[in-house]
Amino acid sequence: MSAFSLRFREKAVDCPSVSLLEKQDNRIMLQLSVLLLLSLVPPLEANDNGNTTFTSLPFKMRLPDSVRPLHYDLLIHPNLTFLTFTGSVQIQLEVRQETKHIFLNSKNLHISRALRLGSRHPHLLQLQESEHFEQIALSSESLTFTRGLHVIQLDFSANLSDTFHGFYKGTYTTRNGEVRALASTQFEPTHARAAFPCFDEPGFKANFSIRVRRESRHISISNMPKLKTVELAGGLLEDHYDVTVKMSTYLVAFIVCDFLSISKRSQHGVEISVYTVPEKISQAEYALNTAVTLLDFYDDYFDIPYPLPKQDLAAIPDFQSGAMENWGLTTYRESGLLFDPERSSTSDKLGITKVIAHELAHQWFGNLVTMQWWNDLWLNEGFAKFMEFVSVNITYPELQVNDYFLEKCFTAMGVDSLSSSHPISTPVENPAQIREMFDDVSYQKGACVLNMLRDFLTPEAFKMGIIRYLKNHSYQNTVNADLWYSLTNICQSDDLDSGRLKADGFCSDSKSSASASKWYMDDDLNVKAIMDTWTLQEGFPIISVEVKGREVYLKQERYLKGADPAKNSSFLWQVPLTYITSSSSSVQRFLLKNRKDVLYLPAEVEWIKFNVDMRGYYIVHYETGGWDALIRQLQQNHTVLSGNDRASLIHNIFQLVSIGKVPLDKALSLSLYLRYETEIMPVTQGFGELVPLYKLMEKRDMATLEHQLKSYLMNLFQRLINAQRWSDEGSVSERILRNYLLLFACVRRYGPCVQTAQELFQKWKESDGKMRLPADVRLVVYTEGARTEEGWDFLLEKYRQTLYPSEKSQIKAALSYSPLADKLKWLIERGLEGDILKTHELPSLVISVSKNPQAYKLAWDFLRTNWQKLVQKFDLGSSSISRMVVGVTNQYSTREKLVEVQSFFSSLEQGMGAGLRSVQQAVENIEENIRWMDKNVPLLTHWLNSHSI
Repeated sequence: MSAFSLRFREKAVDCPSVSLLEKQDNRIMLQLSVLLLLSLVPPLEANDNGNTTFTSLPFKMRLPDSVRPLHYDLLIHPNLTFLTFTGSVQIQLEVRQETKHIFLNSKNLHISRALRLGSRHPHLLQLQESEHFEQIALSSESLTFTRGLHVIQLDFSANLSDTFHGFYKGTYTTRNGEVRALASTQFEPTHARAAFPCFDEPGFKANFSIRVRRESRHISISNMPKLKTVELAGGLLEDHYDVTVKMSTYLVAFIVCDFLSISKRSQHGVEISVYTVPEKISQAEYALNTAVTLLDFYDDYFDIPYPLPKQDLAAIPDFQSGAMENWGLTTYRESGLLFDPERSSTSDKLGITKVIAHELAHQWFGNLVTMQWWNDLWLNEGFAKFMEFVSVNITYPELQVNDYFLEKCFTAMGVDSLSSSHPISTPVENPAQIREMFDDVSYQKGACVLNMLRDFLTPEAFKMGIIRYLKNHSYQNTVNADLWYSLTNICQSDDLDSGRLKADGFCSDSKSSASASKWYMDDDLNVKAIMDTWTLQEGFPIISVEVKGREVYLKQERYLKGADPAKNSSFLWQVPLTYITSSSSSVQRFLLKNRKDVLYLPAEVEWIKFNVDMRGYYIVHYETGGWDALIRQLQQNHTVLSGNDRASLIHNIFQLVSIGKVPLDKALSLSLYLRYETEIMPVTQGFGELVPLYKLMEKRDMATLEHQLKSYLMNLFQRLINAQRWSDEGSVSERILRNYLLLFACVRRYGPCVQTAQELFQKWKESDGKMRLPADVRLVVYTEGARTEEGWDFLLEKYRQTLYPSEKSQIKAALSYSPLADKLKWLIERGLEGDILKTHELPSLVISVSKNPQAYKLAWDFLRTNWQKLVQKFDLGSSSISRMVVGVTNQYSTREKLVEVQSFFSSLEQGMGAGLRSVQQAVENIEENIRWMDKNVPLLTHWLNSHSI
């Protein structure tokens, strides 16, 4: 028995599923014994006729469930000189139904030999391939795969991918200009098949024994601890890794590189290491300490020991995603992991902490318990996004992470308000559809509905429910209903930790009856019935509120932009409403199950505010004077309402303008109170609603109105801008807001801001970049410097030289804001080459340039001209492609641009993007912009002419 197996079982003693884990360990040992015997069988030469054919077998997109993998013994050997790799995999299978063919996934692999291994002699198999389905079928005329255990072996080779998925090549440049190569993996969602033949679906969990061959100048890292290194002929080394726990193929990882690492042991005995390129190892300490803190937190919070002996975090120089949760070896962009106290901003620290929290949450949500199929991706991503806020709020309260949760819900609503949206849980089949599931609906909306459910059930009951879910389904796959069952009848349950709730008094009758208003406490609470309305249908409700004396009339309907309301008559949600009133700040609750209902107040009130702190995923319309009363309160004393409540009012009223429920002048009147606002969420939400309006005008010949609106915004926030210091003082939210306000002021050419930024940039430039600028205003200074050719060139040179990812990010952003269109054209084109700007940075650069009033046309032209190259590099349906499609076009508001965008995408073939959901979103956004401008420009002009601050 391996050392890991012993450790694993010791850590699992208190886990209810320990018997399952023991059986798993015993089966692993049996499998390894079989494989050891089989490894003595001499290899066969491939037959001269070849063994790959292309026939019309009944391939389907999904693999049959009648054959399941139990164990993989995988050998991988990358060649970083020729950028190729070879490999061999033995897979132990459980055949549940007699068959002539074994179907499994393979993509762009040359399979030189396929065998069925037996106790007497190997049996050569024929291989038939379907490129469309990314599958192969193994068979032999003289062989039937009977029910029981079988072992197959496949030998294969391929080029290291030049994309960012599969087993792909990467490079980095040392301080001395030397370019060094590495190879790393990114398998989620469907790219393990491009590294080795496998059953590449999340439901086919198995154990993996991995060996990696390498040269002595490199190291390798994988999911598990290394057991030993064997010297081979020719100076090669072979690293042998401990057998993994039972897991899905998309979580397998291996890296061959020359990284260095630093390590620390957690309180629970887990060895945690951070790996980086050698010259950046000094920037790894914050990530290491953060990972230790967060892994210990999750271990305690979930009451389930982290099941592996180690957790590595690796900063990969070429990395498309933000990060990846491979079990035991999480991978990150360098900018998502590396931190320098002198150069990194407060925003960098917050972002790094959140992304580590997200990936470590996945070690339980996603890795330990995995969705059965990609239609329920949100069970992974929505939970991880939600838990990053829960965990960071508790472990790092000084980061004030809850100030930024609302933004996630507002972002989700922007996508979810379109006809092209989809349910959180929605059918998907092919890889492009699966990749499109990694969007704001799965991540942000998923997190927001979980936050709403937590508030509805109470945090105590919610926590116990998710612990029950994790413990009952460890090492298994789940569907939506499994989660809802675990969250139902917490107090009636006899299993797990419900006794703790009863002991704490949570489940007492007095606790239940204390809930105010109509919460249906007498009913059997059906969590599934409630949550199915939020996960199985797209969109979200608008709750219309009309107060008549003590009676509050409620009505719900779907919020949808630009569509016939009659199309939404079938949508109905069970909405956990919360509200406060002018008479009471005590939160009242009401579960709205029907299309219409009435609640009764104990006394008449001046105003009522629903969706307290925006914990619910819905917006509210206050009819017959309801908005007027709230606007008066904001103008008289806005601090009566919380910052989140004020931000939600700003958001809601402008969304209601878009569908004609509220006139624009009323929304603008509400915004007047912002001259007295100081908190980050309301201020940034005010900007978030008003800045896009003048961004539409920048792309049309509307200079007079554009400047009027910019002046209004400048005047609205001038008092707050003048109060900002060019330093790193203050709380985290104050420092992030400072960067936001000063950047806005300088871009708007506000004299005092411009003068200070120019002076600082000149001093910094004269020091050859050695003078320390305050990290939280550095972007503002760089942006001012990038306005001149000399300054732009100087910044580009510093971009090339710096080894600090945070500094690179700030310089890149500043360069993209420059009015020097010819420089930006050159920079974007270099992004495809990857020599100056890493190609994975290209999507964010293109989107940033698309917002630049002097250069926005470049972005759209670049996207069209290089579409095929971008799809090949980033993958059809990926978030990188989707973000570019929507981001580059979402500020267009003319019919000419609408036709242009539609024409381009409709000219593409289906396999090149014509049917992408992001294309539908882009078209809907432009149509909505056109409607908004047609209807509201006269109103906006009149209001600005009659209001000056």
